[in-house]
Amino acid sequence: MTTMLSASPRRAPHHRLGQALAGALLALTACNALAQTTPAPAAPATQARGPDFSKVDIKTTRLADNLYTLEGQGGTITVLTGPEGVLVVDSQFAPLTQKLVEAIRKITDKPLRFLINTHVHPDHTGGNENFAKLGVTIFSRDQLRERLIRPAPAADGSPGVPAPAGALPVVTYDGPVTLHLNGEDIRLIPIRRAHTDGDTLVQFVRHDVLAVGDYFRTTGYPLVDLNNGGSLKGLLDGLGQTIGLSGKATRIVPGHGPITDRNGLIAQRDLLEAVRTKLAPVVAAGRSLDEVLASRPTAEFDAQVPQGQQTSERFVRWLYTELKAGR
Repeated sequence: MTTMLSASPRRAPHHRLGQALAGALLALTACNALAQTTPAPAAPATQARGPDFSKVDIKTTRLADNLYTLEGQGGTITVLTGPEGVLVVDSQFAPLTQKLVEAIRKITDKPLRFLINTHVHPDHTGGNENFAKLGVTIFSRDQLRERLIRPAPAADGSPGVPAPAGALPVVTYDGPVTLHLNGEDIRLIPIRRAHTDGDTLVQFVRHDVLAVGDYFRTTGYPLVDLNNGGSLKGLLDGLGQTIGLSGKATRIVPGHGPITDRNGLIAQRDLLEAVRTKLAPVVAAGRSLDEVLASRPTAEFDAQVPQGQQTSERFVRWLYTELKAGR
């Protein structure tokens, strides 16, 4: 394992927001056209009582000769294959492990060796224990492991349920780490207090691919989990850091939504800054949350953001909470 330094982020002015958003949509189309996928029906929508995992199909997308993504129910998984074994980024929900392993076995018969958790949420860590039973070594940030051991209370105040011992990462870090596998350098880069306080950016150097977890998504507005240590400042810093690591050909695997490129990162960073700038004086003037919601501050962006209308209220509530607290 070796340490590395991240590149400095570059900024784009706010007046380019519309151009950046348009560029992001074009990038999504281009990346989807290039990807090779195995046919699979879309996963069903989550029902009021929770998803029926028996009906979930796994969609496999080939990014390169030995790099793939898997989509089922929850966060997108990235899979690196090769003669030295398989590395997986995130594990989705526990009931899907068998289907995920079957999908991997259609790609390669090499042993499963490593699993990296990008953040603590169960749609990214729920299958940890199952993968560990298959002999996989789990990596994560120190903070993520601590959150699994001592989870934050639920939104209704009920205590969190600790993860079983077998689900806990056995290799943890709080600085950059590099794994060398199958001719690839896989860099694990901490992203501080962004979506949560335990986020990791996974960089596949040779393939020029970044798997970023949920601090960046291409469906719905951005989301920060304040209950698990996330923050607006950390999210903006994380997006800037990721932009600095991205080139024109870099592909970005978000936690949720289609693969995109550097323009998609810039678009979301600019969107966040634009809405924050719009809300800050209103919150400072003492307007209530209900008043701010009624003014529909994201209306001009809703049509440009996939699932924008469905996620705008959640987005505004989070920003209002941070701005009200003076963060």
